[in-house]
Amino acid sequence: MLSRLVLLAALALPAAAPAAEDPAALQWFRDLAETRNYSLGHPVSPRLTPDGAHVVFLRGNSGRDPVLRLYEMSVADGKLRELLTPEQILASAEEKLSPEEKSRRERQRQSLRGFTAFELTKDGARALVSLGGKLYVVARADGKFAELPGAGWIAPQLSPDGKFVGAVRGNELYVIDLETKAEKQLTNGANDVIHHGVAEFVAQEEMHRFDGFWWSPGSDSLTYQETDHTGVEVRWIADPLHPEAAPLKQFYPRPGTPNATVRLGVIARSGGETCWIEWDREKFPYLARVEWKEAKAPLTIYVLDRVQQTGLLLAADPATGKTRELLRETDAAWLNLERTTKPTWIAEGSGFLWPTERDGAWRLARHDRDGKFQDWVTPREFGLSTLAGTDERRGLLWLTGGADPRETQVHTLRFAGKPGADAPARVTTDRGLHEAVPGGKDSNGRWLHRFDLLDGRVGWEVCDADGKTVRGLPSVAETPRAIPKVELLRVRGESGREYDASIVRPRDFQAGRKYPVILDVYAGPGHKQVQARLRNFFPAQWYADHGYVVVSFDGRGTPGHGRDWERAIRGNFIDVALGDQVDALRGLARQTLEMDMTRVATTGWSFGGYFSAMATIRRPDVFACGVAGAPVVTWENYDTTYTERYLGLPQDQPEAYRVSSVLTYADQLSRPLLLVHGATDDNVYFQHSVQLADALYRAGKPFEFLPLLGTHMVSDPLTRLRRDGRVLEFFERHLKAPAVPPPK
Repeated sequence: MLSRLVLLAALALPAAAPAAEDPAALQWFRDLAETRNYSLGHPVSPRLTPDGAHVVFLRGNSGRDPVLRLYEMSVADGKLRELLTPEQILASAEEKLSPEEKSRRERQRQSLRGFTAFELTKDGARALVSLGGKLYVVARADGKFAELPGAGWIAPQLSPDGKFVGAVRGNELYVIDLETKAEKQLTNGANDVIHHGVAEFVAQEEMHRFDGFWWSPGSDSLTYQETDHTGVEVRWIADPLHPEAAPLKQFYPRPGTPNATVRLGVIARSGGETCWIEWDREKFPYLARVEWKEAKAPLTIYVLDRVQQTGLLLAADPATGKTRELLRETDAAWLNLERTTKPTWIAEGSGFLWPTERDGAWRLARHDRDGKFQDWVTPREFGLSTLAGTDERRGLLWLTGGADPRETQVHTLRFAGKPGADAPARVTTDRGLHEAVPGGKDSNGRWLHRFDLLDGRVGWEVCDADGKTVRGLPSVAETPRAIPKVELLRVRGESGREYDASIVRPRDFQAGRKYPVILDVYAGPGHKQVQARLRNFFPAQWYADHGYVVVSFDGRGTPGHGRDWERAIRGNFIDVALGDQVDALRGLARQTLEMDMTRVATTGWSFGGYFSAMATIRRPDVFACGVAGAPVVTWENYDTTYTERYLGLPQDQPEAYRVSSVLTYADQLSRPLLLVHGATDDNVYFQHSVQLADALYRAGKPFEFLPLLGTHMVSDPLTRLRRDGRVLEFFERHLKAPAVPPPK
C-alpha cells in the first residue's frame, strides 16, 4: 500500500517546472478569486417591507468581504442604514458552525459567512437572523437587537404572525415565544438515527427542499418531518490534515440501497400528540414538497415513487391525517423536480397553479380545488422557467422564461379568471438573466428586479408597477479589470442538430492564427453551461488570454429545449452527451476557423469532471488531454435520488451502470489526465477519484492527481488560485507542445 501511495504522489508532480506566471495575469485571476467572480459586494436576498417603503438585504462591506451584514435602504431617498453586523455580536471572536450547519450550507452551496439568511416579521418591524447557532431579533426602528435563549439552533423560521420562532436543536423541533423568550420542545425521541424537523440529505442535495418543518397559516400548529435513518449506509469523512480529529458521520444512501424513511406529522404549537399524515409511503417514499401558506387552502404535499416516474399531489387534513389525490404526474423516463415545482393556491383556495412538462415542455396549468384540470395558463412555446409570484389584487402573474433558453426574462400575465386569454407580456429586455421578487399586497405594485447580463451589468433595483426603475440597491462590488470577450451562438453539428454554444477568445486575438482549444464542460442534467451572463466567463477569459480559445456547449440531456431533448440520456450518462459535445465541437470548428482541432482539451467539475474523464479516455482522437475535477467515477457510489432518476435501480438496470462507469474504460486511457478532488468532499466523495487512480495504476496507465483540502465547493481564494494555476500548467505542457497524433 505504501509503495502505491508513493507512486501516486510522484504522479501528482508536474513533468517540468511551470513557466513563471505573468504578474498582471496572476493578479487578474487573484482578483477573480478574491471577489468571487466580482459577486461580492452585491446585495443578497433583498426583500421589500410590506409597505414597499424600504428594502432589507444582506451585503458585505466591500467587494472582497464574504461576511454578510444586515442593511436597510429607504426607497424614497436611497438612504442606507446598517442594521446589524456580526462584529456587534461576536466582537473579535470567530463564528463557530456546528457540523449540521456546515452540512446545510454545503447542500445550499453557501460559502459566505455572517448573516447568511434573515426573515422579517409580518409587519416588517423586526428581523430574525442567526449567527453561530444563536438567534437574534433586531428592531428596524432603532437597530437594537436581542438574543433569544438557547444555542445550537439550525433552520429557524418565523411564524406567519411574527410572534414565534420555530427552530431545530439536537434533531428536535422547538418553538420560542418572542414576547416571553420561553422555549418549548415539541418533539421527542430523537437519537442517532431518528431526526425531527430537518430535511434528509437527498431532499437537500437533489430535491431542492431544505426545510424540515412548516408553520400553519394561522401560526397555531406546525407540520414537521420525522426521518428514520435505520438501514441507511453511513459514510465517515476524515480530514487528512487533522488525523487527531474524529471523522464526521453522514447518512448517505447509494443506488439500490435503503433510503431514509420519512413521515410527516402535524403538532400544535403548544405541544401534544402528533397527527401523522397518511399516504402510501412504501410506494411513494420521497417527500418532495410541502405547502401550507394560504388560510383557505389545504395542507398540500407532493410525493414521488422511488424511480421518480410517478408523482402524487395530495391534499391533507391536518386534523385527521387523511389525504386525497389532487393530481398524478407520470413520465416514462423521469419527472423533473425543479425548485419551483409546487402548487400555488389562488382565489382564496378555490384552485391552484401547477408547473408541468406533461405537454412536452414546461407549462403552467390551472386546476380547481379538487385537482381537476381547467386550462393552460402559459403557451407551450413560451419557455416557462418559473412562476415568480402572484398579484391577485391587480390580476397579475409574474413569470420568468422566454423563447431563448440562454436567457431568462421577466414577464407578466393578466390573470382575471381567464388564464391564457392574454399572452405573457415581456417586462425586461436586456440580454441576460432576470429575476422578479414581487412585493406584498400593500407595496403599491413595487417589486424587486435582479439582473445579471451579458454586457456585464449586475445588480438589484426596485421597480414600480409599470416596470420602471424607482431606485437601485447600493453595491460595493468591484469593477472588473477587463471584460470577457465572449460570443454566444448556435452551432449546427455534422448530425444536423443545433446546439447552444459559447466561445471566449484571447483579448489579443489574431485572425488567421490557430489556437489550441479548451472545452469547458458540464453536459449533465439540470444545468445549462451556456447562459447570457458575463460573469460565467471570467475564468474562461483568464485561460483564453494564455493563448487558447475556450468553448462550451449544451447538448441533449441539458434543460431548455423540451422534454425529449432532455430525456435522451435515459439509462446512459455518457454516449449521447459525449457524441453531442464532439458533434458541436466539430461544427464550431467549421464555423470559426481559429480552432486547432489537433490540440483540444476538456475540463469540468462534478458531472463535468465525470464527462472530462470519460471524454479523455474514450475519444483520444478528439481530446489531447483532460482535467477531471471531483468526478463521479462509479454511479453505484453516488446518491440514490439523483442517480436512480436517470439510470434506474442498479439491480434492475445493471447495464446502465456499467456503460456509465468510468472504471469500465479505465484501461483504455492513452492521453494525459489530471484528477483534482477535495479530500473532505461530502457530495462526490474522494473515494471516486481514488477508485479511478487505483484502476489506472493497476492498468499501468500514467496519470496525475491533485488532492485538495476541502469539500465539493472551492471558495477559498488561494485554493482556487493554486488549483487553476496547476490546471493551466497542465494545459501548457500538453497543448502548447507540437500536437501528438492520436493513438491507433
